[in-house]
Amino acid sequence: MSSLFVFDTNGLVSASLIGGTTTAKALDRAIILGKLTFSNATMDEFIEVLFRKKFDRYFLNDEEKWRTIGRITLNAEFFFTKETITACRDPKDNKFLELAVAAKASCIITGDSDLLILHPFREIPIVNASDFLEMKF
Repeated sequence: MSSLFVFDTNGLVSASLIGGTTTAKALDRAIILGKLTFSNATMDEFIEVLFRKKFDRYFLNDEEKWRTIGRITLNAEFFFTKETITACRDPKDNKFLELAVAAKASCIITGDSDLLILHPFREIPIVNASDFLEMKF
């Protein structure tokens, strides 16, 4: 069974927009090692954020945004979250914990201090992109 990885939305958007960054390298490594994971809630948020006006300068048009989403989902597995989790001090981030638990994820990759402070969560490591690049799988 391959490893499963949860990226928070900011990390995923950042890695999708700007190649060569630590976060982009972490995304590439996650795809090489296994699969990305999404729930309906995490995918909906990724799409909503990617289509914000402030990111238009990174794309020629909406079709290019959809191609980016398509590339991400080619390397993804979707999970239904069964448990409501309220452990994060930012309630909007609980969906990543719910996904990680449902997917039995190998780790959560994030730069969000509201998630990082919970490391590890139910034995699931929560790490930033640079620490992820150093992890052994």
